[in-house]
Amino acid sequence: MTSRLTLLELNSLVRQSIELTMPDEYWVEAELAEAREWGGHCYMELVQKDEHGNTPVARASAKCWRSAWMLIRPAFERTTGQQLHAGMKVLLKVYAQFHESYGFSWIVTDIDAAYTMGDMARRRQEIIEQLKAEGVFDLQRELRLPLFAQRIAVVSSASAAGYGDFCKQLADNDYGLAFQTELFAAVMQGEQVEQSVVAALNEIFARQDDFDCVVIIRGGGSTADLSGFDTLALAENIANFPLPVITGIGHERDESVIDMVAHTRVKTPTAAAAFLVDHLAAVYHRICDAQEEIVNRVKRRLTVERMRLERLSQHIPTLFLVVKTRQEARLDACHSRLTSAAQRRLTTVSALMERNMQRLKTSAERKLITERHRLEMLGQRAEAQDPGRLLRRGYSITLHDGRALKDASMLAQGAEIVTRLARGELRSVVVEKKEENNQT
Repeated sequence: MTSRLTLLELNSLVRQSIELTMPDEYWVEAELAEAREWGGHCYMELVQKDEHGNTPVARASAKCWRSAWMLIRPAFERTTGQQLHAGMKVLLKVYAQFHESYGFSWIVTDIDAAYTMGDMARRRQEIIEQLKAEGVFDLQRELRLPLFAQRIAVVSSASAAGYGDFCKQLADNDYGLAFQTELFAAVMQGEQVEQSVVAALNEIFARQDDFDCVVIIRGGGSTADLSGFDTLALAENIANFPLPVITGIGHERDESVIDMVAHTRVKTPTAAAAFLVDHLAAVYHRICDAQEEIVNRVKRRLTVERMRLERLSQHIPTLFLVVKTRQEARLDACHSRLTSAAQRRLTTVSALMERNMQRLKTSAERKLITERHRLEMLGQRAEAQDPGRLLRRGYSITLHDGRALKDASMLAQGAEIVTRLARGELRSVVVEKKEENNQT
């Protein structure tokens, strides 16, 4: 049976083997899967991914002890403007260490900030190229900042000093211009920047009619936490946003991707406030200039019209005489035409009346002849019906109470009757009635 080793003895052999076979330091390229500080030390998880499938093909732990980390960290952050964070690619100087109790790890003695800067620049350039390929890189600059940009949606941390400076700058402007601001709180540093700012933009988008523009500001924090503003998702949101976006995230050394796609980029929150004040002040001056121009034009117009009225007033008597002469001539012409027309009408009417009189005379004469003949005929007819002719032929008429008597039964005995003859009348009294056909 072979000799047995304790775990400590075996781990000691491993440590000795590593120390003998790997005594040097190595520069290694890796991506940070995790980076955290604890007790002044920095603990990292390194990973290498497959170039095609993005699948990890290698993993390792690394540590940077406090003595080295206190020197490496400030230099790295000063150069890159960022803290170590997951997803960052780094070039580390390491040596191998195996501890019997804690196992194997790489000990970091240096970090090449220039390598990370190159990778960051490459990634940012890739984002810019993708935005240009999508046709959204310049969309914000095609928007027009409203003339009266007074309703401001602010994306910032509520506790950030930059937000307070921004509001104070707007409120204390030299022109007394009024602005309305509403804060949409977001995380402005660290790994949550993208998610938080996108959420704030979504809230503003739901109420876009309430605002004229959006201001993204950051101040009072470390410049090492700006990597969150160099992401594709955040840049796409800002590039496609329907309102003009102004950025003032407080770093002067370099532009972030969102600065490049924003409508307007300024350096600081106070500069963003000054930009809005200057914009509205320029509109105010334009209005004042337009007002002055309108007043001047009205004055000039009034002067011209006053001079024109004066000239007209001088010409009024002459014009009146001309008009009077023209009107008198016109009235004379009208009088002449009316007189001629009246005379022609009278002549026409006189001739018409003469013809009508002749017609009436002829018609009256014919009517008189006709009526005279008719009267003669009626006279002859009346003469033929005259009772006197009958009386002269021997007939008589018996009257009772002035009426011709035709029926004897209508008389009573003793009634007085009158008999009219051709010459004279006889008065008789009925003594007896003779009946004929059963009648008296």
